[in-house]
Amino acid sequence: MSYKFPLLMWLCLFGTQLYAKPTIIAHRGASGYLPEHTIEAAVLAFSQGADFIEQDLVLSKDLIPVVLHDIHLETVTNVEQVFPKRHRTDGRYYAFDFTLEELQTLNVHERTTQKGEQVYPQRYHGQSPFKIATFEQQINLIQQLNRQFKRNVGLYVEIKSPRWHQKNGADLSQITLNILRKHGLDNQDSHVYVQCFDFAETQRLSTELQAKVKLIQLIAENSWQESESDYDYLKTSEGLKAIAKVAQGIGPWIPQVFNFQHNRPTTLVANAHKAGLLVHPYTFRKDELPKEYSSQQTLEILFEQLKVDGLFTDFTDEVKSYIDKQVNEVKPKG
Repeated sequence: MSYKFPLLMWLCLFGTQLYAKPTIIAHRGASGYLPEHTIEAAVLAFSQGADFIEQDLVLSKDLIPVVLHDIHLETVTNVEQVFPKRHRTDGRYYAFDFTLEELQTLNVHERTTQKGEQVYPQRYHGQSPFKIATFEQQINLIQQLNRQFKRNVGLYVEIKSPRWHQKNGADLSQITLNILRKHGLDNQDSHVYVQCFDFAETQRLSTELQAKVKLIQLIAENSWQESESDYDYLKTSEGLKAIAKVAQGIGPWIPQVFNFQHNRPTTLVANAHKAGLLVHPYTFRKDELPKEYSSQQTLEILFEQLKVDGLFTDFTDEVKSYIDKQVNEVKPKG
């Protein structure tokens, strides 16, 4: 028997495992092509091959979780035209001040700055009447698409600004868990992750609220004032060990795992893996790449060099094309 035969057998048996296929997380749906978090963006992300579709959750006045990235409305809807006097003293319009019925009278548009300028100029320019979706609408949509297309696309849920909601008299985390439990999804086997930037809330989800669903601790920069969490500490080995006591992974900002200015990795991915944590960085955008890096180079760094376990992206199709190419390259020939 030649030495090539055992190698061929090995490739046939294990060739598909040579490339550990990472998870593709559609960041706010197919937000590179359609207004973020809309039902239409979720459907497009599903069709592009996402493994998970993200739902950022905030509460309406009648305590219904709706899928919006911010507690504010004016940067993604026409709220200023429909309800011009319903802003708070800071001039901003809060989803929590509107009932679901009122929220669903609004049209969702491509994200703009507070001055009304489109954040990503090359993205969707239309004015179609996209609407705000509830969390349960997206659950039902994805479950039905999975049933019809025999797939298992998951939910990737973010608890947005939990302390802000608590200060306004509402427990977003408990309400979210109640809905997951209603649908039989609060367990380790469900294709669901729940993420949060607030480490105290992640701990509360795990302990006080006894969440069984997989948890992800998001990592920001302290300067962003995303929460009262000390992200510098959470990025240390000790901080990662603390996260591992209550969560299954971390969601760091891409520049936290690779220093593009100096073209070298940080220790965060390796240390997180050492602590037994998954690493799902955010956010790959082909229209907002690190200076002097192409899409190909950026994805090679993340998947081949750093070996991240998954990636948030506005462009599911771009990431899936890259991953499929890598998988095909390691398949045995003939």
